[in-house]
Amino acid sequence: MTQSQQYEVVDIPRAKLNNGASIPLLGLGTWKASADEVGAVVEKALRLGYRHIDEAAMYGNQEGVGRTFTKLFKEGKIKREDIWVTSKLHNRDHAADAVRPAIEKVLKELQIEQLDLFLMHWPVSGNKGDTVDPPIKETWQAMEKLVDEGLTRSIGISNFSVKKIKDLLSYARITPAVNQIEVHPFFRNQYNIDFCHSKGIHVTAYSPLGTPDSASMMKRHGDTPSLLQEEAVKKVADKLGKSPAQVLVRWGIQHGTSVIPKASSEPHLRSNLDVLNWELPKDDFKAISSIQFQARFVDGSMWLQPEGPYRTLDDVWDGEMGEEVKKEE
Repeated sequence: MTQSQQYEVVDIPRAKLNNGASIPLLGLGTWKASADEVGAVVEKALRLGYRHIDEAAMYGNQEGVGRTFTKLFKEGKIKREDIWVTSKLHNRDHAADAVRPAIEKVLKELQIEQLDLFLMHWPVSGNKGDTVDPPIKETWQAMEKLVDEGLTRSIGISNFSVKKIKDLLSYARITPAVNQIEVHPFFRNQYNIDFCHSKGIHVTAYSPLGTPDSASMMKRHGDTPSLLQEEAVKKVADKLGKSPAQVLVRWGIQHGTSVIPKASSEPHLRSNLDVLNWELPKDDFKAISSIQFQARFVDGSMWLQPEGPYRTLDDVWDGEMGEEVKKEE
């Protein structure tokens, strides 16, 4: 790859997906990044060596990323084929005739011709009634056509429970390449990860630092502990001479997921990237993986409505709320 000297080349490990594509195990999350700042952040990240950008229609900031992409492509700083770009379908666009216009809008905002991965952001459409409408089957089949038409290389899901994945697999022509879910030591989500891996579905972990900021935004109770201040994490960080954030990002990779931590400053971007040439020793990984507190921060409560298909959190997650879930396959 030919790049200007100021653009670093970092050998980021990749996971091979079930369709043959390879996703970088470390990316940049853009959730809650303002439309004004996100373009500059993405430019800094790409200059430092990031090659995986995670976006979503719901974030409302894709145009800023698109302007940065076009600028860097024109300047020859980086090539489109060198970047993995993920975006997500908005809940309001689940109808069969809305899916293609939705991805076309995403592509226009990002100023690219094809996504690497397009996810159904939530198994939620906001309708009233006892069942999701449009049905997830209708939405998924419309997404499958996007692959046929070359608008995205891969399709996947996000925030899907094992029960909902099983239902989707019963009719899917194209198996989801990825399930993007909340994963961190305060919510290991092992049952979901194990099931996905058994079906050849890669897992991307969002909120890998488990920040209480996510909890407050999602109206969780105010006493949610900070994973960055968790004693087990700080102990390992001190032992290895790393920051707690670096330990958590590294833990996510060793936990079998790709990770998309958010960062905006250059020091934080660089720090998150500096997790690729070392590993957590087995005992330290086990200690962090044994933290007793387990709870979702992004709990889906914003989608609950008394007259809709999701009236309780159990309707959203099918029992996958905290403790290690063990169920019959």
